Amino acid sequence: MIRTKAVKLTAIPAIAFRQKLTAGGSGITILRSDTKQPGIASISTKTGEAIPNKQTDLKLYPQEAFAEAMELTRGLPYKKQKNIKANEKLFMEEHKEENEFKEEEVIIDSNEYQMIIDRYSDKNGKLSYDLMNKDFIKFAKSSSTVREMIAEKKSAAAIRNYIISHKIKNITGNDKLTSKELKKMVELLDEVSPKGVYKELNSEIRKMIGSDKKK
Repeated sequence: MIRTKAVKLTAIPAIAFRQKLTAGGSGITILRSDTKQPGIASISTKTGEAIPNKQTDLKLYPQEAFAEAMELTRGLPYKKQKNIKANEKLFMEEHKEENEFKEEEVIIDSNEYQMIIDRYSDKNGKLSYDLMNKDFIKFAKSSSTVREMIAEKKSAAAIRNYIISHKIKNITGNDKLTSKELKKMVELLDEVSPKGVYKELNSEIRKMIGSDKKK
């Protein structure tokens, strides 16, 4: 089941993970094995780059470490674990699953999630939100079900969720995913981008609804 794993960095002896910041927004946290002081950066909604906070020692946590952390955690949902520590054991083996996870937080199989990430990665192996939106929009324009939903005056959110859910089932080959599982998958995909994964898709859906109203 989905677990956000802390990734090991090469720039410095540390691990890193993405998480929501208490002040709001997306962030990157880096923990060194030789100090208790963490390195924390917010993620710019304009550039998508990591911006270390004032309390972060840039000698311990240089910008290249944050850049590497951003790249290695691309496509991963936010960390759910509490009190994670950068000890030697963590560097020797993968971070173990913890019993404190609530059932609703771990309902999506990680292999299926990875299939989505792989499908929408560019030639450099980076998750491309542009590729994802283009594929979703292409389906939206060709789907008779979407046209029916628009005619029935369904909400933009309902139409978007249908589009994404249909594509997820198609890509994973799993048509037995429950509505709860699909909802979580949609939330996780949206969660990995500080800019919002579905911006272009949402805009296109609004245009389609607007065009229907003018008829």
